[in-house]
Amino acid sequence: MTIRSDGAALRGRHGRLPLGIAVPLAGIVFVAALFALPALAADVTLKIHHFLPADAPVPAEFIAPWARKVEAASNGRIAFSIHPEMELGSHPPALMDQLADGTADIVYAVPSYSPGRFPRTEALEMPFLPASAEATSRAAWDFFKAHLGEEYADYKVIAINVHGPGRIHVKGKGVASLEDLEGLKLRGPPGMVNAMMVKLGAIAVGMPVSDVMPALKKGLVEGTLAPWEIIGTLGIIDAVDAHTEFSGARGLYTVPLIFAMRRERFEALPKDLQAVIEANSGADVSAEIGRIMDEADRRAKSRAQDRGDTFITLNAAETNRWKAAAASVVTAWEEDMAARGIDGAALTKAARDLVAKYAETHSD
Repeated sequence: MTIRSDGAALRGRHGRLPLGIAVPLAGIVFVAALFALPALAADVTLKIHHFLPADAPVPAEFIAPWARKVEAASNGRIAFSIHPEMELGSHPPALMDQLADGTADIVYAVPSYSPGRFPRTEALEMPFLPASAEATSRAAWDFFKAHLGEEYADYKVIAINVHGPGRIHVKGKGVASLEDLEGLKLRGPPGMVNAMMVKLGAIAVGMPVSDVMPALKKGLVEGTLAPWEIIGTLGIIDAVDAHTEFSGARGLYTVPLIFAMRRERFEALPKDLQAVIEANSGADVSAEIGRIMDEADRRAKSRAQDRGDTFITLNAAETNRWKAAAASVVTAWEEDMAARGIDGAALTKAARDLVAKYAETHSD
């Protein structure tokens, strides 16, 4: 029987105590006083900021459940306020800076929205690198642990994941060959991916994915590079007609995303609360975000299939043409890294080796 603060659950339908139950008045007063006490405040409330709608797969299926899990594991000493769709102000490229200025305590952000700031991370954006999002996210975590410590020294990285392999989604008849890219205005994430598109002949337009729908409506772009998950989440799927995929075990590209906390904020927490966050960080957390993205990819693709959209899968010979044309982008990046004192060739090899390792055991 549930005891309410007013004692009503102890009473019958007409407000009288059931026969055979005697409750001392002092006991009722004590129970009422106990339930009237305000809930204990958390020791710390952390603000999570991101650029996605609250009901998008990652916020709904990862960020919110993760916050509840950490709150429970801390016995309520950590609380979270979650702010979707840049609710705390500015635009997605500003998220990493918002950790530094204290606007947010934790962000879910895209490092490549700050070109040149996280150069080693770009090795995870190489053409024809990704397997499934889950497998590649496991690879991304290992890559982070081995190679990215210096780049993220100011952050407590909780997870690093990638989205599912990016496809080409356009209005009209679609992209069926390398020649179809010539002069096509395509949105891509800034950095390596747009560099690849330029090399392949497209007019690459860099912008956050949240800006794609308005850009399509205004005719600023004719399509976008994106995973299925995000075009479903943001409604872009309703503004395009044709979708191009590739033969083989690797997708055209992917982009890393980071779930990270300001290091100073993390280190200011009591050690036992740091341990709670640490226990909810790492490889399995990264892979879980990847798995959520893989499942969202399948749902969005099924929606486009049910609607009767045009689907193009480039055969092995045509896919190899794209790979050959994109190879110089990798070489140019490695040379640029070498000029900065970074062994880019070693990084690209490490990234590909790690993806191959996890693709064997965590295939889509």
